[in-house]
Amino acid sequence: MPKVTFLETDGTAHVVEAEAGASVMSAAFDNAVPGIDADCGGLCACGTCHVYIAKDWMDRLAESTDEEKQMLVFAESSNERSRLSCQITLTDELNGLTVHLPEFQH
Repeated sequence: MPKVTFLETDGTAHVVEAEAGASVMSAAFDNAVPGIDADCGGLCACGTCHVYIAKDWMDRLAESTDEEKQMLVFAESSNERSRLSCQITLTDELNGLTVHLPEFQH
């Protein structure tokens, strides 16, 4: 089972495991990681699962869809490492993925 580390802005780490095929958002939500509200339930419609991908993981993820890119335009403090965690599917290759939680989502 892939592990994901969610880092809060104060450095608090939340390491969770999830089944391959689950989204990063569901891994966070199912394990009560703060800052991932998932208001739309993973439909890429709200942006409340916004995360920043650790630099060394950026090239390992699938490309953002046009729909995700459109939602990130409206996300507060989005940048080149921004992703919606509902759009990232966990695989064994993503074991150890690290994401940072935006300060405004705490």
